[in-house]
Amino acid sequence: MSVVLGGREKGLGKMPNIRVVLVEDDDRTRTRLGRVISRHATRELVASVGNCAEARKSLAAHRPDLLVTDLGLPDGTGLDLIRLTHRSLPNCRIMVITVFGDESHVIEALAAGANGYLLKDGTCEEIDEALLALVDGGAPMSASIARHLLTRFRVYDAGANVDDAKAPEVRLTERESEVLRLLAKGFSYVEIAGQLGISRHTVTTYGRRMYEKLEVTSRGEAVYEAVHLGLLRMDD
Repeated sequence: MSVVLGGREKGLGKMPNIRVVLVEDDDRTRTRLGRVISRHATRELVASVGNCAEARKSLAAHRPDLLVTDLGLPDGTGLDLIRLTHRSLPNCRIMVITVFGDESHVIEALAAGANGYLLKDGTCEEIDEALLALVDGGAPMSASIARHLLTRFRVYDAGANVDDAKAPEVRLTERESEVLRLLAKGFSYVEIAGQLGISRHTVTTYGRRMYEKLEVTSRGEAVYEAVHLGLLRMDD
């Protein structure tokens, strides 16, 4: 299961062909992920490589729309590739698929510019759904990681005893806050839609509105801004 926050970014989801560079050093895993990437006619796997050196060449040659990378590589770290891509290809979406689920790796990858973060134990269907969501402007993340990061936060209660003069200028609607609470508990958009009795598209719309209100483009930025504005608080 993966958690997705955010929605479509202008123009990105309308691209007729999404060019993908895959970086994974394990041959079997690279083959498996390559098959998932190639499931849809709108996705083209332009390069499938196993180390940083080949990845840099592929990024320069193909200038992809989507980078899918592991973090642990034989000649370096995927973090360097993320930083390079974020700097030289700002419109390229970046998905991390790795075995590293600890907080330090996740935060470092998001800070470097990753838009999504999945663990390798996800099913092909879950990875496929996450890639679709990523290209659609979302920020998918394995549910276990989302729980680990977000259980330390709780949604700001607008009805609490808060000085109006210090209240944040950005305010989430009750429905947006409900979606955020469920995301924090690790539910997918489909599961949230079922719990709230609305469509998945409507849930995605609420996620996109949260992004717009916070003026961010990734889940990591959204959490940071929400905490900074008082919309999310760290639990003691």
